Amino acid sequence: MHRPNGPTRHRRALSLAAALSLLAGLSVTAVTTTAAGAADPQTVRQAEFTAAAQEFGVPLPVLEAVSFYETRWEAHAGQSNAEAGHGPMNLTDLTAAVLDADGLSTRSPRYAELLSAPAEHTAAAAAHLLGAATADVTGDEAQNIRGGAALLASYAKGYGHGRLPRTTDGWYAAAARYSQSTEDKVAQAFADGVWSTLAAGATRTTADGQLITLAPVRGLHPDRGDVRKLGLTEVTPPRSSTPAECPKSLHCDVIPGAYTLLDPSNPADYGSHDLADRPNGDLDIRYITLHSTDETYDGTLDLFNDPTYAAGAHYVVRSQDGQVTQMIPTKDIAWDSANRSFYQHSIAIEQEGWATHGAAWFSENLYRSTASLVRYLAAEYHIPLDRAHILGHDNVPGGTEGGIATQHWDPGPGWDWEHFFDLLGAPIRATAHQGSGVVAIKPGYARNPQTTTYCDDVQGYKRFPGPYRSFDCPATSQNAPASFVPLHTAPSASAPLVADPYLHPDGSAGTSAMNDWGDKAPAGEQYVVADRAPGWTAIWWGGAKAWLQDSAAHPATVPVRAARIVPKAGATSVPVYTTAYPEASVYPPDFIAFEGGAPRAQLARAKYSIPAGQSYVAAGPAVRTDSYFAIYYDGSAPYDQHDFVGTTKVYEIVYNHRMAFVNAADVDLVPAAS
Repeated sequence: MHRPNGPTRHRRALSLAAALSLLAGLSVTAVTTTAAGAADPQTVRQAEFTAAAQEFGVPLPVLEAVSFYETRWEAHAGQSNAEAGHGPMNLTDLTAAVLDADGLSTRSPRYAELLSAPAEHTAAAAAHLLGAATADVTGDEAQNIRGGAALLASYAKGYGHGRLPRTTDGWYAAAARYSQSTEDKVAQAFADGVWSTLAAGATRTTADGQLITLAPVRGLHPDRGDVRKLGLTEVTPPRSSTPAECPKSLHCDVIPGAYTLLDPSNPADYGSHDLADRPNGDLDIRYITLHSTDETYDGTLDLFNDPTYAAGAHYVVRSQDGQVTQMIPTKDIAWDSANRSFYQHSIAIEQEGWATHGAAWFSENLYRSTASLVRYLAAEYHIPLDRAHILGHDNVPGGTEGGIATQHWDPGPGWDWEHFFDLLGAPIRATAHQGSGVVAIKPGYARNPQTTTYCDDVQGYKRFPGPYRSFDCPATSQNAPASFVPLHTAPSASAPLVADPYLHPDGSAGTSAMNDWGDKAPAGEQYVVADRAPGWTAIWWGGAKAWLQDSAAHPATVPVRAARIVPKAGATSVPVYTTAYPEASVYPPDFIAFEGGAPRAQLARAKYSIPAGQSYVAAGPAVRTDSYFAIYYDGSAPYDQHDFVGTTKVYEIVYNHRMAFVNAADVDLVPAAS
């Protein structure tokens, strides 16, 4: 299901003559020249924006602000995003080859719909306006920017009776149209974002070294009612009597997920979530878990409305325009991460994208909408904005011995955690002096290319080939920005990669496979320093010492303050758990009789432990173990929809790529150093 790479965009270091030709009649400040008189390669993209703006009569700030809001001015080294968007202007070219590579079945009605959807083919529309080929605007950076400018101008003329607006504010509706949303409130939210960018201005150096500056534009007063000129539909009304739990700026809709009794003779046979009343008592909400759908947005809605699918999420976010749909109330428990100790305390957000694409980039609209939603939910439920509480599915451990190796690993290495936490207003940054005994992983996503390989059926869809998906993808290898750093057994790039014993039971070394999370330290997570060597830092990782490249010239970590747990004095090692279930004594006899025995025993993981002398970051204070039981569809079973709370307390720790638990009685807590 790996999407093939798009055509490579041609980066050109312009000669002085070429630059002068390109900028004929333009401001001499559009391109910086070197002392030798040659055009500065760092300002090529700025010059392309300037030239395209003049050619099509689009105000340069508007063109730059639209591009910034779509891609942060990135060219993404020729890679398309999850919606087949290309280049700095995010022009889309969704083809049958892309859908086939993603595994979308031709039997699905969505196959034909996607191939005909105008929002998925803006590259062709732009190419038509330029009199060029679609491949030109997807594969050539300058043509891509020209195509975006041509589209903006055509949209403006479409509602302006063939004339271009005379003021910057007059382009508001054209910017809204550029979002490609069919709903007026969603398009308006996009235009509002563009206008906020115009007002604030921006300066940024892209991943490929292009310096672009957008000076703040003063005195903006757009008429937001101009969006009505586009003839779009009203925003989809909530399809539930309950309003969406969502920030007003997102205009979320509500489509209830399937809560359906499948077998009338068996009240325990239902899907796709449990009814609850969170937060109450110990059944609080501690986490927000981010996923990638590995499916289209509407396909995901179909799956979560299929009661036989037996999975769900509280929210689904669309890649194209960031539209958010709520499917399960946050008070209820979505079956989202295959580990009840986490999902009974979590809110699940599915994001339209493919973990296995890796190099494909997630859209800015998706990043921004998810960040806005997470900020809202974190404030509502007092969830810390850190990587111990804002998790990827890949950070949630398997809940059983067999489940550790098969647990999902989305959103994958292509999800930029550093950028996401910047949008949350909680950047991953140093909070301690250099040389601190605890570090957070921060390699700098754009400057951290990693080679990864992967191809496999999407785990969760294997039982649903039907109209949902089919699979046929070749093994692939790619080098692209990544949100992890590889870990070695010694301070040498030639040393073997560390290996998780559940992923490599034969004792073999770790690999570069995307789903081999056992040797990949994820951005934002915090670890205790175990050792140092020139150009290298060792961290305690999964019961062993693991080395990562980390130098002053190419830092991969920042020093941070954090509380740590250590085995109690005299202990040779302490057990590690991937669940936090209570002791059997908390279950009443009649409940045990109904269940046929004490359920959900708390078992230490056979291949995990913390030896004496090691230390791990504690995610927060110790909490009591608990386990929520929802048994019958109608809640009529003994102790149905009840949270059993134990007396045992546990600490959640950052154990390896994933979280884990240790009994508070087995360890000591070392407060964060001042």
